[in-house]
Amino acid sequence: MKDSVISANNLSVAYANQLVLNKVNFSVAQGQIFALLGGNGAGKSTTLKTFLGTLKPQSGSANILGKPVHQHINTSRKQIAYLPESVMLYGHLTAIENIQYFLSLADIKQSVQQIEDALTQVSLQPQAWHNKLSQYSKGMRQKTAIALALLRQAPILFLDEPTSGLDPAAIDEFNQLMSQLAQAGSTIFMVTHDVYGACQVANKIGLLHQGELISLFNAEHNQSIDTETVHKAFVRGIRA
Repeated sequence: MKDSVISANNLSVAYANQLVLNKVNFSVAQGQIFALLGGNGAGKSTTLKTFLGTLKPQSGSANILGKPVHQHINTSRKQIAYLPESVMLYGHLTAIENIQYFLSLADIKQSVQQIEDALTQVSLQPQAWHNKLSQYSKGMRQKTAIALALLRQAPILFLDEPTSGLDPAAIDEFNQLMSQLAQAGSTIFMVTHDVYGACQVANKIGLLHQGELISLFNAEHNQSIDTETVHKAFVRGIRA
């Protein structure tokens, strides 16, 4: 796993002495999109929080660029951008104003032209750039947050249920954007319960059930992962 951008090495996490993740192993290379699938209570959020450094493993490790996150929290967080299910941006500010504000907090200087270039890259229409985010759809807010991540030059994206609440057209647009970012070298880790969406966009899928990674699926020869195969495994896991 030494060449992996993101990896779990026998990762186990417990709450109040109750094991929530049990010896989970996977790796994600640069430019890959990894989708972690699972039902409610499977351990998806726990996995995500461990990689974000808000939970400490009981044993094993969650690694960013080969280093355990819990031992290198500050350096790990500089490499990542996190998009929660509900993107936290200011509704009374425009897209450009939001990005300028959050970049200033990180002491990152980017010109208005660079911000506009990033908004163009994520396909946010120019006529929306100067509108307040209170007028935005969820998909538009996501694009603004992704543009911010790009301007922060974070090579790794962590996404929590990124397509929840999006209409089918917005989901297709989001998947296309993720593929473009991966092709440009970004490494993407998404937590989701959307089997179809995961199969459409991911190079690799992990299926989590009751804290254990019960299946791993890989895209072969630039083909999408077979939705029916993953769906059957997902249903079997839920019913087990």
